[in-house]
Amino acid sequence: MYPPIEPYNAGKLKVSDVHTLHYEVSGNKDGNPVVFLHGGPGGGYDDKDRSFFNPVKYKIVLFDQRGSGRSTPSACLEENTTWDLVKDLERLREHLGVDKWHVFGGSWSHPDRVKSLVIRGIFTLRKSELRFFYQDGTSHLFPEAWDEFVAPIPEAERHDMILAYHAQLNSVDDQTRIRAAKAWSKYEMATSKLYVDPEQIARADLDDFANAFARIENHYFVNDGFMRDGQLLEKQEIDKIRHIPCMVVQGRYDVVCPATTAWALKKVWPEIEFHIVPDAGHSAREPGIAALLVKVSVLDLPQGKVH
Repeated sequence: MYPPIEPYNAGKLKVSDVHTLHYEVSGNKDGNPVVFLHGGPGGGYDDKDRSFFNPVKYKIVLFDQRGSGRSTPSACLEENTTWDLVKDLERLREHLGVDKWHVFGGSWSHPDRVKSLVIRGIFTLRKSELRFFYQDGTSHLFPEAWDEFVAPIPEAERHDMILAYHAQLNSVDDQTRIRAAKAWSKYEMATSKLYVDPEQIARADLDDFANAFARIENHYFVNDGFMRDGQLLEKQEIDKIRHIPCMVVQGRYDVVCPATTAWALKKVWPEIEFHIVPDAGHSAREPGIAALLVKVSVLDLPQGKVH
């Protein structure tokens, strides 16, 4: 990854009566615009995310989605849907005077304003994907982490962990809410890399981060991403973005977003450039995944081509 840099511009953008986004711009003021979309939803961006891009070539835009990171109000679920996030991207693009930009990471944007897509750890919010991670699949691979994850939930409620957590993450009791938020966040941090990262585990123990990350993520999951089950893999939906050059980077041992979903995307969108990293889990900072992401950003992503 590139050496650390500082932003030359940072600000706040009011996107509704409720929400104000925090954003920053770094790199080359006249460079090729690229917007970085963080995970979660609810995770917020990290200063290290600037280092995926060549600062001489790119105008690098990072921002915290509604309720995440330094956006306010923190952990707010009101007016926080997939389609609100799409509108926010358009507001930010217009605010910064960008015509079209490259989209890097994941999440959502308007197809006619996207030069290219570089996406990692494919997740389409199908019920089967949610069941695998939060109900059926990962307990066999991470039994010790699973036991910690289910611990806050009464045994009679464990048949639907997402719904059970929803109740606790929205509790009026601060202690109940924060305990649940930390357990939810720790579970994802403990399973997102091939080798568990102590720094990620420590982050999950921070009240503000855990509260925003867990509440917003669970809010999207309990509402099925505010779309039809499987909508993002439907041919008529893919046809809207099929013209956009797209590169997918997927860790073979990603249990948060298993490779079967990335492969399902490849089958309905065969034009994409598809990479399986054989020794990686989910995190963008797995060495093999980070190397590929940085490599494609070196190539300046001309419109109409990924490389």
